[in-house]
Amino acid sequence: MITIWHNNRCSKSREAKAILEDSGLEFEVFEYLKNDFSKEELLKVMSQLNIKDINEMLRTKEKEYKELDIANKSQNEILELVVQHPKLVERPIIIKDNKACIARPMENLKSLLG
Repeated sequence: MITIWHNNRCSKSREAKAILEDSGLEFEVFEYLKNDFSKEELLKVMSQLNIKDINEMLRTKEKEYKELDIANKSQNEILELVVQHPKLVERPIIIKDNKACIARPMENLKSLLG
């Protein structure tokens, strides 16, 4: 199964969703700004992305990133803050089976889909 962590207001997220629609593959849309997710789910996505540092999947230019002083927090503190402030998550994230990518650039998505 394929899942896209989607924000409809984001052009890259809409572009990735369109690629998935055009592929003919079944997928589900997870609107992470409207639906809660847990710290454990974030850790799972990090594992699927094959990253160790949560900052690699964050929007570091978001106002909240600076306001919350994310750069000076521990990984655990950041995970907790991201659950409370999902806008910090980079988008779109596409998960296929047990692998994931951040579709920036879109070639990442195309590689994931094979």
